[in-house]
Amino acid sequence: MTTRFKASIFKPKVLHTHSLLQPSAPTSVVEALASPPWFQAMTNEYNALLNNNTWSLTSLPKEANAVGCKWLFKNKYNAYGSFHRHKVRLVAKGFSQTEGCDYYDTYSPVVKPSTIRLVITHTVFANWFVRQIDINNVFLHEDL
Repeated sequence: MTTRFKASIFKPKVLHTHSLLQPSAPTSVVEALASPPWFQAMTNEYNALLNNNTWSLTSLPKEANAVGCKWLFKNKYNAYGSFHRHKVRLVAKGFSQTEGCDYYDTYSPVVKPSTIRLVITHTVFANWFVRQIDINNVFLHEDL
């Protein structure tokens, strides 16, 4: 698989003028736990995962490898560069899995741009209302 990194394609870092007023994102969980705003962001993410019933505790089969997780921290900014909020995600370390041993197939529900254009075109011709919603958590197991 060719990734952006392998193709030497890098996303440029944009320095916001207001970002100088906010401390940089923590580089470890220990740093985040010592900072009340980051601790609150971690608590919000964890509670969202629990409320969405993202996982259930089970026994690990003998032949299976447990997949670890890690916290990602990022300052989010508005379109004009002003600080918006602290964003924290708990992500699985999927790169530690081996195909054919830990998993057999992959599924990633991603909407193609052509599908979005088709749906929007249909809504215009049907004279429907369009609404946008913001999803705060990446683990979706419920009907929207």
